[in-house]
Amino acid sequence: MSDIIRLLPDSVANQIAAGEVIQRPASVIKELVENSVDAGATDIRIFIKDAGRTLIQVVDNGKGMSATDARMAFERHATSKISSAADLFTLHTMGFRGEALPSICAISQIEMRTKPEGAQIGTRLMINATKVETQESVACDKGTNIMVKNLFFNVPARRKFLKSDNVELSNIMREFERLALVNNSIRMSIDTGTRVIDLKPGSFHQRIEDIWKNSLDLHLIPIEVETSLIKISGYISRPEYARRRNPLQYLIVNGRNMRHPYFHKAIAGCYDSLIAPDTQPCYFLKFKVDPESIDVNIHPTKNEIKFEYEQEIWPILQAVVKSALGKFGAVPSIDFSIDPVPVAPKQGGETPKPPTLDIPGDYNPFSGTNYEGPRYPGTRTTEGFKTNRPGNPADMGRKVPSNWESLYSEFMRGSHGFGGLQSIKEDRKDSSEDGIIEEFKDSSVPVNICIQWGDRFIVSSTKDGILLIDQRRAHIKILYEEFLAHIKGGDHSSQGIMFPDTLEIDASQQDALEEIIPELYKIGFRIEYDSDNRWSITGIPSYATNLDSRDIVMRMIESIDDSTRNYGKEEKSTDALMSRIALVMARSGAINYGKRLTPEEMEHITTRLFSLPDPSYTPSGHKIFHLLDQTYLIGLFK
Repeated sequence: MSDIIRLLPDSVANQIAAGEVIQRPASVIKELVENSVDAGATDIRIFIKDAGRTLIQVVDNGKGMSATDARMAFERHATSKISSAADLFTLHTMGFRGEALPSICAISQIEMRTKPEGAQIGTRLMINATKVETQESVACDKGTNIMVKNLFFNVPARRKFLKSDNVELSNIMREFERLALVNNSIRMSIDTGTRVIDLKPGSFHQRIEDIWKNSLDLHLIPIEVETSLIKISGYISRPEYARRRNPLQYLIVNGRNMRHPYFHKAIAGCYDSLIAPDTQPCYFLKFKVDPESIDVNIHPTKNEIKFEYEQEIWPILQAVVKSALGKFGAVPSIDFSIDPVPVAPKQGGETPKPPTLDIPGDYNPFSGTNYEGPRYPGTRTTEGFKTNRPGNPADMGRKVPSNWESLYSEFMRGSHGFGGLQSIKEDRKDSSEDGIIEEFKDSSVPVNICIQWGDRFIVSSTKDGILLIDQRRAHIKILYEEFLAHIKGGDHSSQGIMFPDTLEIDASQQDALEEIIPELYKIGFRIEYDSDNRWSITGIPSYATNLDSRDIVMRMIESIDDSTRNYGKEEKSTDALMSRIALVMARSGAINYGKRLTPEEMEHITTRLFSLPDPSYTPSGHKIFHLLDQTYLIGLFK
């Protein structure tokens, strides 16, 4: 039997590694900029063409490389960052695996010019999909200038499924913001072909203001604490500036961006009762720990980090955030929507006791007496019930009509209190199943709207059981069908806004907005560019005048920014675009959880919902209601 296991060629191994390390153009920028930072650069310039498809160029003034180092840098696992396994536990550099450059050159064409300090001449290297085509001496400046051309040219499936230019630019700008925030002492600039951003070196606070100067009017609260385990510094936002979408949340450990759900939960927990449930705080926090106490070698992108002392850091982080919030007066606001509990004022130092009446058990206020005079309290004696009113018959209250229960039948029909209790029959016989709820052809259609529970659910009854309806999801479904009908029906008339709404967005959001403006214009939105990333909404669809136009546009930007969604080249269907816009508008206009509804509003929502062809699920596939059938309910009492 012949041997079947063989060593893969370097070109194939590099393409496999590239699939993990290089996911999109933004990944290339991350790896190249981190290399420049490790090389000691103080000025890093980035140039982009066609959202990174055609060209990604990174120029720095770092140490540069010799001719031999330039060639070795593109070999797998060749690195100057570490020399032994022990160095993995004392990392002070961004890179250390020696995988980034080999992965990039496996899926692109590379031209690099580099010269170390003190050298008279530099090196020019040309590589085409791991194959070195040219290496020669050339005159160039100190540092490294690397150009990545035609990304994924030899992986057509990967290139085909890149998203539209605006979406990819949005991801590039987001990665640039992360890198610029971490390296605030380095001058960093980016030129996308349509926009140039130049950030000068400065303090951490200054870098935050420079990046989000127009989209973020943050009142930042400083944080700083140092213990034997960790040093934490940075800023958190005041509770009133929490965001419903696109919260700015950055955790940096030893100069490296990281995602850490455990620490995020610690920070978010400090804002409980201070912000609305559907909002998130913004924070920019730097951690400084012993490199030996963390492990960064657990993910190809090195964004996930394991801490040896996670449990011990948690209370330190919570304590410093809570202390900052308390120090700067961030306290919960009083909810004036809650009815106060009545308290009787004290009189003469004591709270007076309410008067009591001694009412006999057989007393019936609905007796047949014709007496219309004033009523007096009665007393019980050994001889029976007597009143203190002169001349009152001794047997008052003993004549009880046999059908006196019919006196409150009108109440149960809905003439008082709870509207909608109209199905209880006047002549109910007993507690048997028939006779309580009226018959309906479709048992899923609600018969009675009873109550609103938890300011979230509408509790309704049907022939087969009890119906729990999610009020917000039901309203989203109703509005979605309404707006979709308007859009598909050609109702694209626009209503001008007397005082235009202003959008102040960052660079990455602006790229996403430019992607959707043509679609928004078709349905009646009018959005104009003002200046310096500021836009004005001057018109909205005539059927959406009651909606928050700014909220709708921001939700649309968020949906485009979401990398898990397909948009642009993958989603050109007119129906799909109209459905997305209708859904965003419905989510913006739907009632939120916590809103108290009147019986009429509950009845309106329920009636409208069950008049739709498919009332069971939202457009996103979420369940709208659950039916607790009779069998299940009876089983609860067995």
